[in-house]
Amino acid sequence: MKSYQKLTAAQPAACQVEEEGAAPVPSGHGKLAPWWVGSGLLVAAVLLSTITVWVLRQVSGGWLRPTAPPKCLVVPESHRFDCYPERRVVVTQELCESRGCCFIQSPPLAEGKQGVPWCFYPPDFPSYTLESLNQTALGMVGLLVRREKAYYPRDIQKLRLDVEFETDTRLHIKITDAANPRYEVPLDVPRVMKRAENPIYSLNFSWDPFGVLLKRKDTGTVLLNTTVAPLIFADQFLQISTSLPSKFLYGLGEHRGSLLHSLDWNTLTLWARDVSPTESFNLYGAHPFYLLMEEGGNAHGVFLLNSNAMEVALQPAPGLTWRTIGGVLDFYIFLGPDPNMVIQQYQQVIGFPAMPPIWALGFHLCRWGYGSSNGTWQTVRAMRNYQIPQDGQWNDIDYMDGYRDFTLDSQKFASLPSLVEDLHKHGQHYVMILDPGISSTSPHGSYWPFDEGLRRGLFLNTTQGQPLIGQVWPGFTAFADFSNPDTHQWWLENLQHFHAQVPFDGLWIDMNEPSNFMDGSEDGCPPGELDNPPYTPAVLGDSLSAKTVCASAKQKISVHYNLHNLYGLMEAKATASALIQIRGKRPFLISRSTFPSQGRYSGHWLGDNRSQWKDMRYSIPGLLSFSLFGIPLVGADICGFSGSTSEELCTRWMQLGAFYPFSRNHNTQNEKAQDPTVFSPAARTAMKDVLLTRYSLLPFLYTLFHRAHLQGDTVARPLFFEFPRDEATWELDRQFLWGQSLLVTPVLEPGVDSVTGYVPQGTWYDFYTGSSVNSSGEMLKMSAPLEHLSLHIREGSILPTQKPGTTTEATRGNPLCLIVALSSHATAWGDLFWDDGESLDTFEKGNYSYVVFNVTQNIFTSTVLHATTEATKVTVGTLSIFGVQKAPSKVLLNGQEKPFSYLDNQVLSVSDLGMSLNQGFSLQWL
Repeated sequence: MKSYQKLTAAQPAACQVEEEGAAPVPSGHGKLAPWWVGSGLLVAAVLLSTITVWVLRQVSGGWLRPTAPPKCLVVPESHRFDCYPERRVVVTQELCESRGCCFIQSPPLAEGKQGVPWCFYPPDFPSYTLESLNQTALGMVGLLVRREKAYYPRDIQKLRLDVEFETDTRLHIKITDAANPRYEVPLDVPRVMKRAENPIYSLNFSWDPFGVLLKRKDTGTVLLNTTVAPLIFADQFLQISTSLPSKFLYGLGEHRGSLLHSLDWNTLTLWARDVSPTESFNLYGAHPFYLLMEEGGNAHGVFLLNSNAMEVALQPAPGLTWRTIGGVLDFYIFLGPDPNMVIQQYQQVIGFPAMPPIWALGFHLCRWGYGSSNGTWQTVRAMRNYQIPQDGQWNDIDYMDGYRDFTLDSQKFASLPSLVEDLHKHGQHYVMILDPGISSTSPHGSYWPFDEGLRRGLFLNTTQGQPLIGQVWPGFTAFADFSNPDTHQWWLENLQHFHAQVPFDGLWIDMNEPSNFMDGSEDGCPPGELDNPPYTPAVLGDSLSAKTVCASAKQKISVHYNLHNLYGLMEAKATASALIQIRGKRPFLISRSTFPSQGRYSGHWLGDNRSQWKDMRYSIPGLLSFSLFGIPLVGADICGFSGSTSEELCTRWMQLGAFYPFSRNHNTQNEKAQDPTVFSPAARTAMKDVLLTRYSLLPFLYTLFHRAHLQGDTVARPLFFEFPRDEATWELDRQFLWGQSLLVTPVLEPGVDSVTGYVPQGTWYDFYTGSSVNSSGEMLKMSAPLEHLSLHIREGSILPTQKPGTTTEATRGNPLCLIVALSSHATAWGDLFWDDGESLDTFEKGNYSYVVFNVTQNIFTSTVLHATTEATKVTVGTLSIFGVQKAPSKVLLNGQEKPFSYLDNQVLSVSDLGMSLNQGFSLQWL
């Protein structure tokens, strides 16, 4: 058995592959240092002193003699990788040493807190050996062999290693059973045909023990080093650890917390669960992807394509351990090198997000507890009466008959079809909720969705082959199996029947973890290792079936044990397809449970939050995390779902929520209403004004979504994405950007009339006035009375805006106003994507207009790169130029003099341009 640290030049310790077609080149001790020596002489001194103390204690007669052998004492606390991660077990020395691990007890911590593991791997713990490694057309294939069994059942002795150099910035590493097929996530991923020619990474392997060492070529930064702990690959326990090059790690959803994860012994569990967002709980979705910032401002990302129950343990080494209880280890590594590029590269694998219809970007209103269609209608009319923008009106489950899908309460919601007709007449849209649990208790022949689903065999089944019955809102329910293509057809037919009665425009799919009010089923779950696996990750409820269905439930393509985290994705795929077939337009769909590639089919809201200031603050890291996950259409329930809001909280939250990419105010039943119309005139006006600001920015926001759809750009963006070399931005999650250009600094505390925010280096302009702020990269205090949201435009940007209406349809007919924010070099750039706002595949079919705006040498130019007749309906009315250093003597539009205004704060404005969007033009100031 080889010790992790004992690598000598005489041993074939590692192989390095840097050039296309190159054979593995042996590299010895110089290529692979002892795994804990990450901090040079300081660490070495600590190790030496530790050993010295141990020796002295032996010599001095054993005072406080430690029971651990020297090989354990030399492992620094921060580098102790947990050998006994089971929860609800008091780890004793006997239990630990039965696994062949080191035991050193640490002081107890407060309840719920994790600390240094008492039981950890010694340097010589047996792992796999890389027995062979051969070149392939795309990379390499290797054989890994374990000669000593690990401590979980059905340890797999021989593993296959596949490495593909897919692109210069993407590496694919897959480890699976060499002899038997295993479950793999049924996700469409790109298949490359050619090996990368000039990768910006170099890949090394340690042979014995097996390990992956991945470096960035230009800096030498070690991105992955999996020799820090043994690889374990049993049938229901797969574990691999790595060192990390820094502590700045993001992603790994869905969780509530700061955007930047703590590495202080922090375990994040990924298992879809219905629970109100709470710190440390596994929430609605599963996203096994992280982004990490490296010293100097480079970034990389790692995606584990695995859908089984999983936990990711973070520790201060810095290090990370992936633990999953099924499937394979299928890693994609993205080299960036900047964070924007990492997210683009990730989406090249999982798929780019769908282009939403323009009305999806308007303001949406919902509550559980309108009580009737007339009550819903009353709110819509009040919004219109106050001329407050609104595009979508929603209903929660109270529209249904007995909470059953595809039914309508014929008493309280009899006028719903008329309400929907009225919404459509006013350019508005209707969205309703659907749950995947289908009522199973109606008399036979009285409820087609269940009867037909049962006849076709479309529900999750027990191990006995009968529909698994749980309990959700309508009572006892069966659960649709969306892994079965036949279920998609049945789902479509149900939606078609209901659409003929209530012509809805979008759908809201909830409870799709799937949620269950009982654990498992009405009969519990059977004994066996699917429902009671050898290892259960740290899931809320300590059981895979807690508030969901049995892991042993049978689905068309596998067992629920493997497919649970995919349930929301599969339902979204079926629902988006049905919407396209029913309406023939872009689908609008919001889902609670999500998984990688979800953005191709739906957006997401952050779940059942509370009307508290803390919840508003946490919504920002929530929406920024989902930007990382490739789901840009995201937002939280504005003003909070549960509990009663206050006027101040709701006003501030409406200001923030107006800049969620998906903007919806929603609350629960039996609480006071919180739509904008119910507040005082001052608060109502503040809410209306910020919504009008959002609607004025729709051309800019829509263009950002086009760029997300086309190439995976983020819409709502952390500041460090634009300023990756400014480490002051790496921890910021109380502000965010729209695209590159618009900085949003909301008030997140009660009782204040100012807000302090970070303003990155450069010139920024007040969105409303055009006044400039010059920053060296510093925290600045900004005036923020209750009616004001701080917005700043970055120098060098051009924002297309529009005179706002009360719907997206009304807004789209109004003239454009282009806002130019000059850089210190008096240059600026911007663009605009424009189409009909709802048709399918407009970009792919060429049915769009694309215009680029540019300023240089006091000349603004609008260049039409692609045009359709849709653009002839829109005119450019006003040009406002921020940062014009001195008053012009004249302004020329296409060579003709135009009147203008110039203010003391260096804002030049030219109105009544009257230029059609599909006409290029220039404007010069002299």
